[in-house]
Amino acid sequence: MKESDIVVIGGSAAGLTAAITARRHNPDKSILLVRKEERVLIPCGIPYIFGTVGKPENNLIPDAVLEKNSIELLVGEAKELKPDEKIVTIAGGETVKYEKLILATGSNPMVPPIPGIDKKNVFPAEKSVGNMQSLLDTLENTKDLVILGGGFIGVEFADECKKNRDINVTIVEMLPHCLLLAFEEELCVEAEKALIDRGINLVTGVKLEEVVGDERVRGVKLSDGRELKADVIIVGIGVRPNVGAAEAAGLKVDRGGIVVDTNMRTSDSNIFSCGDCTSKKSFFTGQPSGLNLASVAAMEARIAGANLFSTRRENRGTVGVFATAIGDLVLGVAGMTEKAAKDSGFDVTTGVAEATNRHPGGMPGMAMMKVKLVFNKKNGELIGGQVRGGPSTGELMNTISACIQKKMTADDIATFQLGTHPAVTASPIAYQLVNAAEMAIKNE
Repeated sequence: MKESDIVVIGGSAAGLTAAITARRHNPDKSILLVRKEERVLIPCGIPYIFGTVGKPENNLIPDAVLEKNSIELLVGEAKELKPDEKIVTIAGGETVKYEKLILATGSNPMVPPIPGIDKKNVFPAEKSVGNMQSLLDTLENTKDLVILGGGFIGVEFADECKKNRDINVTIVEMLPHCLLLAFEEELCVEAEKALIDRGINLVTGVKLEEVVGDERVRGVKLSDGRELKADVIIVGIGVRPNVGAAEAAGLKVDRGGIVVDTNMRTSDSNIFSCGDCTSKKSFFTGQPSGLNLASVAAMEARIAGANLFSTRRENRGTVGVFATAIGDLVLGVAGMTEKAAKDSGFDVTTGVAEATNRHPGGMPGMAMMKVKLVFNKKNGELIGGQVRGGPSTGELMNTISACIQKKMTADDIATFQLGTHPAVTASPIAYQLVNAAEMAIKNE
């Protein structure tokens, strides 16, 4: 039997971050990371294997970080937890004894119960080197690709699979627009135009009802009666938490995953949980949240890893910060959209500002950037923001998220002390973040 003071199960964004954090806060403890994969993909980079980075080997989390932090690695699947004995059983029979345990077992792709979905050349968006290499190889002889799901994963897969390939790519999305769960309709329309301009076909407002073919897929039937050709289908409609071992061990589990308190502690005081396998609550409402992001997983992991032996950090809920790129168009959102806020019962005021992201506008790299901010009228606090622009959109979303988490008001943001430079930002006069706040004040 192996023994370790701290055992982490899972080696992706949550597990690795939790182990590194545990090391920083517990320099004298032994730490063992158990994962079932020989090699671990960078989760957010998976669609880019099929275009920008070219192959799975260019999208791996390096194991050198484990050695650098004196974290022992055991490759094997954790099959059984025995909390009363503080023992984890690994596939093959090996056992590991722990003092503190962190579960970061992630999630599995959702596969809808559609007739024919089990045919050959249907690929769920799995975080697996082998499966993604198989998909990459299959695309070499593919003429017609259908992507089920028009969220971030589906859109990014479509854009990347179209690069450097003479291939017919179609996204099938049941909602009226792609990306509608994340963005307001205006930005969804812009995203769809960018996808169409890049040669991607969009079929929205319909369901995929059947995968047709013999042993191998040859097409799909849609709810409106149409049939589309398909040599390959990629399924990207979401994930389910991987909670089998935790549930069998008697840990409290709900529909969202393993239930934890604000310190990421499970119903067993010696077991913590973080990442996609973990149930989440909204920063804004305290209600269950279905957001599964690598950034959220890493945040939760930094809380879990720091709290093992003494409480240092607290999880105040999931804000939700997204960004995606379609060619030169970058879209981002932090917190609640105006519609989501109103649907949740908030009385809101909004402000919009648009300007170039350089000054003057003739500077290299210039793109028009538009910012929309959403404030809660009751207390004046920022609860959401959207950005459309160029590459700097991603970091501005992080700034907006910081403003949300610090409960800044429109006046706070309007008087925000910022740094500008002609080559990298909008001018201080036209800076979109502060001007959107000013417009929100005007619109109250």
